[in-house]
Amino acid sequence: MKKLIKPNYKKCILNISASIAEYLGSPNKNATLPKLNRELKKGYKNIVFICFDGLGMYPIKKNLEKTDFLRKNIKQELLSTFPSTTTNATTSLMFNKLPLEHGWFGWSMNFPNINRNVDIYLNKDSWTHEKIHVENTPLSKIDYYFDHTNCDYSINTIFPSYIKVNKPENNIVFDTMNDFFNQIINVCNRDNKQFVYAYYPEPDAAMHENGVTNEKSKQIIQSISDNCKKLYNSTNNTLFIITADHGQIDITEYVELYKDEKLMEMLEIYPYMEVRASAFKVKTDKRQEFEKYFKSKYGKDFKLYKSKYLIDKGYFGKCGDKGELLGDYISIGKYNNKFCLLTDSYPRFKGHHTSLTEEMEVPLIIIKN
Repeated sequence: MKKLIKPNYKKCILNISASIAEYLGSPNKNATLPKLNRELKKGYKNIVFICFDGLGMYPIKKNLEKTDFLRKNIKQELLSTFPSTTTNATTSLMFNKLPLEHGWFGWSMNFPNINRNVDIYLNKDSWTHEKIHVENTPLSKIDYYFDHTNCDYSINTIFPSYIKVNKPENNIVFDTMNDFFNQIINVCNRDNKQFVYAYYPEPDAAMHENGVTNEKSKQIIQSISDNCKKLYNSTNNTLFIITADHGQIDITEYVELYKDEKLMEMLEIYPYMEVRASAFKVKTDKRQEFEKYFKSKYGKDFKLYKSKYLIDKGYFGKCGDKGELLGDYISIGKYNNKFCLLTDSYPRFKGHHTSLTEEMEVPLIIIKN
């Protein structure tokens, strides 16, 4: 059986941000990527960074030919953060911080000050879906590195309407794929030097709904590649840096963890974080029993670790103070196509990510004209 992929924060999407931040004069303490540094130093009029949600190496190889525009311009394979999920990875990308520093580890996080699990993007209780206003959240406040630049580039973001920004005057909201690419072209055709940070939520949504190898997902990935080629042909003196926050794999089976009454009785609160990287807060006097029971019943599909072990081994980065949010144990999906249903309302997605298998592998695409 293959080994799980250990995160490497010197060969990670975070290092893209580190290189760009350093070039733009933003504070940086993370390792940079030499290959990207060499391109940035050439002084292009426009620098465009694009993150396509979910467009990891596995979806690319399954849906694009080697001659397709995006695939043939892959310059290096990188890794996502752990867990390999949008909340964690995009926060690392935008903050230029390690997961252990920002604490946005997964979709659902436990806030000890209110003893509830919260869907952090929606501010809702993960079980009841009740809207929650959390005071003094333990997560790092929104602090994008590109808001702290010292350079001669105008700074622009191109985001969906639901992404919060500190400088709305620099942000452009889009609706469709055509609108997304046209907005990038419009900014690049301005007179002055422009930096663009752009995020597009596909093909992640399509792959969740249909699976990685479904024809609908293939069409969206192909369309993204074709539009990137048009983008290249519609601009001049521009460096395009393209990556994904994570990949996805096809899911064929679901483990209904929330129905396991014996397991739930050992916990202080129901499981949280992610479906292939689930966190557990276990009653102190039940920890030995929990380990034995979980490994015997679920060990074939999920590897159980003490959270402290993963923290000490650097799975969330080498520094940071948000480890308390990770509970006592974390189960990690093995090389199979299963995930845990943590609540009775969680969708049975056909594609997913968050573990340490192929979903960790993402491209560094560099295109210059």
